Amino acid sequence: MLLLNATTVLHAQSVPQKTFTNPILPGGADPWIIHKDGYYYYTNTQGNRLSIWKTKNIADLASAEKKTVWTPPAGTLYSKNIWAPELHFLQNKWYMYFAADDGKNENHRLYVLENANSDPLKGEWAFKGKLAVEGNDKWAIDGSVFNFKGRLYLIWSGWEGDVNVQQNIYICKMQNPYTLEGKRVKLSSSDYDWEKHGDLNDPSNPPHVNVNEGPEVLVHNNKLFLIYSASGCWTDHYALGMLTASASANVMDPASWKKSPKPVFEGSKQNSVYAPGHNSFFKSPDGKQDWILYHANPLPGCGCGGQRSPRMQQFTWTKDGIPDFGIPVSTGVALPVPSSE
Repeated sequence: MLLLNATTVLHAQSVPQKTFTNPILPGGADPWIIHKDGYYYYTNTQGNRLSIWKTKNIADLASAEKKTVWTPPAGTLYSKNIWAPELHFLQNKWYMYFAADDGKNENHRLYVLENANSDPLKGEWAFKGKLAVEGNDKWAIDGSVFNFKGRLYLIWSGWEGDVNVQQNIYICKMQNPYTLEGKRVKLSSSDYDWEKHGDLNDPSNPPHVNVNEGPEVLVHNNKLFLIYSASGCWTDHYALGMLTASASANVMDPASWKKSPKPVFEGSKQNSVYAPGHNSFFKSPDGKQDWILYHANPLPGCGCGGQRSPRMQQFTWTKDGIPDFGIPVSTGVALPVPSSE
């Protein structure tokens, strides 16, 4: 009887689950994911280190292999407040991009690590340095890299000057995965009322800050979509906005990008999902489905604290080729896992 029970347990463990529920982890802000060689690699903000999860089934993330791959040297300009890591495979090497400071927010900058091993949980992660525009080294967070027509670009959220007034979305060409080339160009700032919820009510900060942050590029057919998070993450108005450009346009020209006048993904009181944002995108293992991964709060008034958790859901496309993200799915609702061959 004992042998039969053990066999039954092993069989149950070998059967992939068909559904999942959000959130996919109890906590974790700024989720990022990439699928390569049959595995999902996932990371999120942990504050004092960089970790990577590895799994064949993203719905099993909570029980996935996990490894801390880098801890910053103490006393450096990048030893604290490590935010929004992203993992990219570029030019046959792995790169991790992240924002960090020395304990003072005004010193936040973007940094990058490199690993030549085919598995990012193995090998050595080498610190390649700071990503900064020559002659314009300003506050920067939420760096993301995209490859378009054989050219690498960095997009991020930054300050215009040296004072915290508002966060804008910037773009710059890249000479290689760890070196910027030329000048930065501002693509977006807070233009609409829904992007301008940012009262802080904190004596150590400005009374109000407008926010555009967390940019991610999504390419589909003949269009590029830059999806970003708007309004302060400390408010329940945090939501996703969208810029659209033609694939034939000059992506470095702000005039090439048209901003949607309304949010494309926002909180749902009915579904008890608040302040969804800072997303990434991925395809199902068979390449047939598009998915959005984002963090959100379970209750109003949670702000930018530890109650943010990663969630994912499939999205579709309109007949005009525009992404339709729908509304955030309620916690605990069973959803089919991403499709597989």
